[in-house]
Amino acid sequence: MILFFALWFVAMAIAGATAFVIFWPLSLVHLRDKHPASKSMLGEFAFLNPKALWWLLSGRYRALQDRSFTGLATPARISLIVILAGLFFAALLYVFAVLFPGVGG
Repeated sequence: MILFFALWFVAMAIAGATAFVIFWPLSLVHLRDKHPASKSMLGEFAFLNPKALWWLLSGRYRALQDRSFTGLATPARISLIVILAGLFFAALLYVFAVLFPGVGG
């Protein structure tokens, strides 16, 4: 049963990654076209830049007051949270399975 849930959490992270790959580049293109000053703040390669990802994860993108951008960035933020949560819970179950090998068979 532990393996099932661990695989389910990995699948959840993959689904989040799929949504992230769709919405985050669209958000960055909108940011580049409509808000060039904010785009320069995030760095050159903002797709996997930790500074840009933290900016997205913390929700500071809402300060732009652009409903179109928020409509793209919010699903990217949710998918990033899903990725992190899925990987965290899969790792937690892995540690549990290593520490208690006979439980949850």
